[in-house]
Amino acid sequence: MRTIKLLLGILITSLLFTSCVVHDDYIVEQPQSISLETLITDYDLWYVDYNSTTGTSDVPFVSKAFTLSFINGRLYANNNLVNIGVTGNGYGIQVGTYDTFNGVLEINHDIDGLYDFDVIQVSGDLIKLKDRYANVTYYLEGYNRNAFDYDKIFYENIEYFLQEYTGWEKTYASVSGTINQFDNENYLAFTPENITTFYSSIDDFGINIDFVNWDYVGAYEIFDVAGYDNLKILTLSYDSGDNEDFELSVIDDGTIELYHVNSNTTYEFSGKIFIQYLKTVKGKEPVCNEGRKRIKVKRSVKNRQKHLK
Repeated sequence: MRTIKLLLGILITSLLFTSCVVHDDYIVEQPQSISLETLITDYDLWYVDYNSTTGTSDVPFVSKAFTLSFINGRLYANNNLVNIGVTGNGYGIQVGTYDTFNGVLEINHDIDGLYDFDVIQVSGDLIKLKDRYANVTYYLEGYNRNAFDYDKIFYENIEYFLQEYTGWEKTYASVSGTINQFDNENYLAFTPENITTFYSSIDDFGINIDFVNWDYVGAYEIFDVAGYDNLKILTLSYDSGDNEDFELSVIDDGTIELYHVNSNTTYEFSGKIFIQYLKTVKGKEPVCNEGRKRIKVKRSVKNRQKHLK
C-alpha cells in the first residue's frame, strides 16, 4: 500500500509540473518552470518557417521577416537576405520593442503597432507565436549565430533574394556554349509584388537600372534540384511563348550564376540598386517599408542537367 501511494504521489507531482503540447501528430511534454523571457532569449535567432504558418490572418512584420531576435526588450529582424549575417552583427535591424508581461509576448512594432502573442514551446528549439486576437500562428526555429547556416537560407528563400535588387545586369558570359537568343539579353528584374513575374531587356551595358527599357515580360518558376541544397533551376516563360531553362546558383550577396541548359553557356548577373526593407534611418539605398509579404512556396523537383564540376 505504501508503495502504491508513493507511485501515485510521483505521478501527480509530475502532472502538476508538466504540460502537454500537441503539434500535428505528436505530443511534447515541457516543464513550466522556464520564464517566457528565458524561452525567447535562449537562442540568438528565430528563423520564421513561413511554410508552416497556419491560420487565415496575417501579422505584417512577421510575414516580412526571415529571422527575429529578442534582446533586452528590443526586437530585431532580418528582413533582407542581402548582408544577412552581417547586418546588426547577424541580428538584423531593430524594428520595435517587446515585453513579456504576465506570460504574454507584447510587441510594439515601429510601423505595424501593438501585437500580443501566446508563445508555445513545441520542442527545445521550436516555438509557436499565436496571435491572441487574430487567426494566425507562426512557427519559429531557434539557432545560435555561430550555428546558423546563412547560405542555406538564401536557397530556401531564393525568390525573395532575386527581388532585393531593382534589377540584375549581365557581367559575364562564358566563351564556351552555342549562340542563343538569351545572349542578347543584358538585364533581368523580378518584381517584389509576387514571385511569378520577370522582366528582361536587351539594352546596352552600363545603363542606370532605373532607366532600362524592359523589352520582354513573362512568368518565372524556380525548382528544387534533386540531391542538391545549393542549386536551383530557373525557368523563364516569355509572353511570346519561348521558354529558357537555367541552373541557378548564388555566388555571393550580389551575384548569381545562370547556366543556360540548352546552349551550355554560363552567365553571371550582378544586382543593381539594393532595396532595404524597413530601414529606420535612410541611407544611400532605397528604403521600402511596405510590400513584399512572404507567401508559402512549394517547389517541384527536377534533376540536374549541367555537367558535374
